[in-house]
Amino acid sequence: MSDQAPLADLAALRDTYKRDKAAVLQTLASSGSAVRGLKQTLRQLSILADGLLIQLWHNAGFSADLTLVAVGGFGRAELFPYSDVDVLVLLPAGQTPENNPGLQTQLECFIGSCWDTGLEIGSSVRSLDECLAEAAKDITVQTSLLESRRVTGNTRLFTEFQKQYQEAMDPQAFLVAKTLEMRQRHTKFEDTPYALEPNCKESPGGLRDLQVILWVARAAGLGHSWDDLARKGLATPLEARQIKRNEALLGLIRARLHLQAKRREDRLVFDLQTNVAESFGFSSDVTPEGRLALRASEKLMRQYYWAAKAVTQLNQILLLNIEDQLKSDRGESIDHFRPLNERFFEKAGLIEVASDDLYQKHPHAILETFLLYQATPGLKGLSARTLRALYNVRSIMNGRFRADPVNRQTFLQILQQPQGITHALRLMNDTSVLGRYLWVFRRIVGQMQHDLFHAYTVDQHIIMVLRNVRRFFMAEHTHEYPFCSQLASDWDKPWILYAAALFHDIAKGRGGDHSKLGCAEVRTFCRQHQIGKEDAQLIEFLVSEHLTMSHVAQKEDLGNPDVIARFAQRVGDERHLTALYLLTVADIRGTSPKVWNAWKGKLLEDLYKASLRVLGGSAPDANTEVQARKREALIELARQAQPHEGHKALWDTLEISYFMRHDASDIAWHARQLARHVALPTQDGPRTIVRSRPSPVGEGLQVLVFTPDQPDLFARICGHFDQSGFSILDARVHTTRTGWALDTFQIVTSMLPEHYRELMTMVESGLTQTLEKQDALPSPSKGRISRRVKSFPVSPRVTLSPDDKGQKWLLSLSASDRIGLLYSVALVLARHGIHLHLAKISTLGERVEDTFLISGAKLQQNRAQIEIETELLAALQAAS
Repeated sequence: MSDQAPLADLAALRDTYKRDKAAVLQTLASSGSAVRGLKQTLRQLSILADGLLIQLWHNAGFSADLTLVAVGGFGRAELFPYSDVDVLVLLPAGQTPENNPGLQTQLECFIGSCWDTGLEIGSSVRSLDECLAEAAKDITVQTSLLESRRVTGNTRLFTEFQKQYQEAMDPQAFLVAKTLEMRQRHTKFEDTPYALEPNCKESPGGLRDLQVILWVARAAGLGHSWDDLARKGLATPLEARQIKRNEALLGLIRARLHLQAKRREDRLVFDLQTNVAESFGFSSDVTPEGRLALRASEKLMRQYYWAAKAVTQLNQILLLNIEDQLKSDRGESIDHFRPLNERFFEKAGLIEVASDDLYQKHPHAILETFLLYQATPGLKGLSARTLRALYNVRSIMNGRFRADPVNRQTFLQILQQPQGITHALRLMNDTSVLGRYLWVFRRIVGQMQHDLFHAYTVDQHIIMVLRNVRRFFMAEHTHEYPFCSQLASDWDKPWILYAAALFHDIAKGRGGDHSKLGCAEVRTFCRQHQIGKEDAQLIEFLVSEHLTMSHVAQKEDLGNPDVIARFAQRVGDERHLTALYLLTVADIRGTSPKVWNAWKGKLLEDLYKASLRVLGGSAPDANTEVQARKREALIELARQAQPHEGHKALWDTLEISYFMRHDASDIAWHARQLARHVALPTQDGPRTIVRSRPSPVGEGLQVLVFTPDQPDLFARICGHFDQSGFSILDARVHTTRTGWALDTFQIVTSMLPEHYRELMTMVESGLTQTLEKQDALPSPSKGRISRRVKSFPVSPRVTLSPDDKGQKWLLSLSASDRIGLLYSVALVLARHGIHLHLAKISTLGERVEDTFLISGAKLQQNRAQIEIETELLAALQAAS
């Protein structure tokens, strides 16, 4: 349409625009050559919007001295399907809507008609002077105006605006501001392109990182396109090709996200990943047995992560090059070069290669770069020249490179350095060197994990675990996990733990047992790197058994001496136990911020200490252990000035299993709260006692319940906590010889009041009333299921098997977590008269892995067993 288009009916304009836009979007919906034609498609959407704006501008009757300017992405003529159409109404000097009521009416009419015809418009109204003033104080406005173009209106005014805007631009200040803004944005997204639901526009490695390069280059007058930067020598032809390819892929992903969501959506959220993947032609792989081997979404995300990784590298290279160019243009002195050795210099705290072809001539220098980075204090990274040199020699890091004895020795030295391990390996991963040297590691770069508790891709999880292990050996982090730091201080070869961390999940995503497959991989690594037999065996053990300690601590009865004895026998000696404990803590902490808690830490520490006593020669004798705990509890009771032998009435009613399942602190607390009540005649004593205290381990409360036992007691307690918004982390259930239940719960809530005392009072009074009223059991709460659970549901699993002695039964449950799940399970057990002895509640992100020790007459009948398992499965499936 021309600037002189006649007045048109809004309904007709809307229908025409909607029809024409749908035709253009159809080209984005097919998987053919859409990547190559993406820019043209986005430009066509911009042209359609231009035409509609020109007509609406004319309809509004604006005077000839105003200008309509496209800004932002619309100014680049890159309009994504559901992005805002950002425009600026540019006014001549001295004219404002406030002093011109007619103009105000025209603006309202124009903006309203834009929305009426389907344009999601973002608008601003400023004079030329106001634009310059706003740009001077707001980097976002300055950036938006940088890519402005005239849509319609006064050409002379727009030309003057561009002239004054360029004159006011300070390229160096703009570079600094955009770099700081980019760092803040990266921090918001946890400084990683590997989030499981990344924002393909804003996350590190996203489209915004590419736009920053072009914005800075344009502000400095260095060009408007990747080809311009290549001609200026700021990017190599290879880098320009790589950028254009990755930009097109990220852009197409963003466009298809818009289409699938039918709105502006730049996040690759779980519930859209599969649809977007299928729009690219990806499909899920299924094994001959019908098992899902690889999701379509995983294939898409692997491509996304590789593109984001390349963008991250190239962004760093080009921004450093532009910064150097700006310094040169201003005549500033070149940064001082300090020789590090004959192959490398230090330049402003960065490692600089002595020549661009260093790595081609001396491939050994590739790994030497990272060893030098570790060993030289004050270095903070790699220069643009070094990053570029590494980027351009990826093909050299082949099979011969990996088999070179010098390279193998250098890599082992990197692992064995006393400092800089995490930084070096993270930098090696960011520059693709780690995956090129350890080819097996390359297979898990960008590998997603759909287990509902890992928050990172496999490679990032491994780096996180490595970081956690490293922090145990650093004095400045001893406050985080003092016991781990204490053990680490006596450990002689930290690199063994680093190697185990590097390989513990290396075989994820292949199918089969990744621990066994990883063990084979690390065995090969140890042989190739000539690691001594004893050290190699320990590393293999850690990779093979890295899930064992977590499983035993969170699923088995640590009060059972046989459990401890079996675990100690499997571990073998104190060295293996300590190494496995440190790796296990680091591993759980490296999955997700939601997974680790102090209670899990206590379970692991209890298992470590109990196993250590066995390995030290102490036989797993229950009587000896009980006597030791009683002595400790008595010391604590004496310290609290409790009456002599005041505990006796209570302790005489308790079985040995009670003392094995509670530590001395809990035993003393129970005695303080209950002993005098137990000593009273039954008719004088209270029916129910509920006491609570801040949990001695981590957040939340520890709750003690003492009441006459009844078949549905556990369900009744779970129901109260469910209705009150509490989550149960652990339950220890015991029945005294006199038929009273003595139960202890660890509970947490997201709605903690300011003072714990209020919470404790609420729990004690509320739970007491619930147990004494004996009302009908309420229905379980029904909460919303998270998007992640909907997208990656866990197939519910119920396993029922007798314990080692055949006296009780172990019930194991696995399902997606939801509010009311534990209570639903408790209701099933209550209906069938099942007695609960122990509950190990393990929540892994949004997945639960719970274990119960139970008994009951129905468990001896096959038909009743099947009925119980069927009802439990039904309760678990309600979560999906």
